[in-house]
Formats: sequence, structure tokens, C-alpha cells
Amino acid sequence: MGGRVRTLAAAALALFLSGGSAAAEAAEPPVAMAASHIVAPGENLEDIARANDLGFVEVMAANPGVDPWLPAPGTRLILPTVHLPPQPLRPGLTANLGDMRLYWLRAPGAEPLSFPMGIGREGWSLRSVTTRVVGKRVHPTWTPPPSIRAEKPWLPAVVPPGPDNPLGDYSLDLGLGLIRIHGTNLPDGVGRRTSHGCLRLYPEDIAHLFPQVGAGTRVTIIDQPAKLAWIGGALWLQINPDQGQADAVEDRKPMPIRPVAGLREQVIAAAGPAADRVDWAEVEWAERHRPAIPIRITPPAK
Repeated sequence: MGGRVRTLAAAALALFLSGGSAAAEAAEPPVAMAASHIVAPGENLEDIARANDLGFVEVMAANPGVDPWLPAPGTRLILPTVHLPPQPLRPGLTANLGDMRLYWLRAPGAEPLSFPMGIGREGWSLRSVTTRVVGKRVHPTWTPPPSIRAEKPWLPAVVPPGPDNPLGDYSLDLGLGLIRIHGTNLPDGVGRRTSHGCLRLYPEDIAHLFPQVGAGTRVTIIDQPAKLAWIGGALWLQINPDQGQADAVEDRKPMPIRPVAGLREQVIAAAGPAADRVDWAEVEWAERHRPAIPIRITPPAK
């Protein structure tokens, strides 16, 4: 399990949103790096997200206007299967709140993996910080803290391992008190803002990651919704909804339009000598729509 952070094998496709908005706002329809999926009878976006190791909100963001629970059979979905790495990406774990994904880099130069994760809901969001894995537990018990018991006074003092345990089967305990990277007995919360601050992974993803991560592993928590990378001689930009926008996307409300702080400077720095090749209309389109998929913002090298 675990999604590839970047791949040239992903299909390049012309991305059209409903009403032809992309063509209206940019000289050419944006070229995106993504996969596609045809909805089968009985499927919903939550099922499709998990089957493709994606988060629920990122799939919704890539497919505005699609009913997440009753998508029409035959609908062609865009799947955000390519994830540009946040920068800098150092060896260890990087939890990016900006795209709700956990990145695992074993060593410098290795191929990084990424996994969708559930993060803290409003009022429980983490700050950017660097910490370490201070403990590893298989079939952990869970002691509900006072803050959660105040919300749910019926909870027992201790929840033993099993199907009712919200930590799932594995827990990577961090040097942040009660904050952990763990599995879950509620996988529909992955790729959403639903937790009390912990970082939740699909059961199959934490089972894959757990044996690879040793005690003492560096864990960096950042909030980076906009990411850039050079691939195939072109500069690509991926912007996800920020944490507040993610709530609007999930609730199927109009997404507030907000600029990405310092985006122009980030693009110019990443483009370097090719800054004069940047298509700023594409940059503005990606910033406005935040489709959670990489958009090509320079022509490919000739």
C-alpha cells in the first residue's frame, strides 16, 4: 500500500470542470496529472477513495459537483493519484495537514511513499512542529482523555484492543503527549478533519507502515497546501483545499476563495531561470479551484 508521491506513468489529461470554467479562465484547458475511474453501480466516493488509497476530501475536490454518496453510474471521475512532495522532504515521516497526507521517506534519494490521513477537526488542529516516534504499540489500549470524556461521558475509563478501539491495531506514539499516528476503527474518517488531533491512517496503510518505522524516527508536521515539482521538463503545481476549505468541500458548500500565502514567490523560486515560461493564468486557476491534482504551469521542455 501507499501512494507513489510522483510518477511519470500517470495519465496526462485535459481537465474540464462543469460549465467549461477551465477553458473560460485559461487560454487552454489545464493539463493535469491524474488517473480516471468510471463509476460502477453501487459505488460511492468514499469506497472509491479507499480502494485507491486516497482521502475522501481530495477525491471530492478533484470532482466538484459529483454527489459523493450517489454518483451516477458511468460518471468519469478524476482520481488524484499523484502527490507532489512537500518541501523540504527530509528522511522520516512528514505529516502535511495541507493535503491530509503522511509522507514516508526512508533515506535521502529513496522513493517516498504517501498515505491519506485523517486530521484534527476545527478547534483540534495541530501546529507545525518537529517531534519523534517515542513508542510503538500493537493492539494498543486507549484511555480516553478528560476532554473526550467530557464530550462522551458514557465512554469506559479504558478501551481494550478490539473493534471498538479508535486507535485500531497499531499506534506510533509521538513526543506530543496524547497525539499519535494510528489506525482506526472508523476508516471513513481518513482524508477528513474528524479527529481530536491524532493522525489516522487506513488500517491497511498503518499495517504496511508500522514495521518500517522505528522508535526515534523524525516526524515533521507541516501545513503546506501548495506544492511544486519539475517532472518531465515541466513545472507542475498542486494545490489542495486548506483546512477550512476542506470542511466546505466535504459539506458540499461553496468553497471560500482564499489566496495561498506567498504562492507567487514559491512559483518563481521553483521555476528559477524558467520563470518567464510560467503560465500565470494556470497558476491562478489552480489557486482558485484547488483541485488537489498537479497542474502543468510551464510548457514542457523542447
